[in-house]
Parts: sequence; C-alpha cells; structure tokens
Amino acid sequence: MEAFGLKYFLSVLGLVFVIEGIPYFLSPGGIKKWVAIVLVMPERNVRFIGFLFMLTGLFVLYLGLRVVK
Repeated sequence: MEAFGLKYFLSVLGLVFVIEGIPYFLSPGGIKKWVAIVLVMPERNVRFIGFLFMLTGLFVLYLGLRVVK
C-alpha cells in the first residue's frame, strides 16, 4: 500500500513538472514578458493570484477524489 502511495505521488509530481514546463518550451518570450509584469505588480496582488491558484487546485483535487468515480 505504501509503495502505491509513493508511486502515485511521484507520478503526480512528474506531471506537475511537465505541465509547468509547457509554457517555457512553447513561448519563452511570453514567459519573459509575463515575469516582467509580475515583477512590477504589488506583492498583495501576486499573493492573491497565488491564493486563487491554490484554491483552484484544491477544488480540482476535491473533484477528482470525491465527485468523479
């Protein structure tokens, strides 16, 4: 049972790296522009955006674990 949990965790972690790498591979110039925008944003706004992403991730996890069968 423990081996399954580690296997699942590593699979999810690997998928996160793949998904996170797609924008850098497809549009490195766009990423640079986006980073420049984020650098001048107030920290409060960046924190709020991060919070929204975390809530969205938790909601997707909820859907995947509780709703989809």
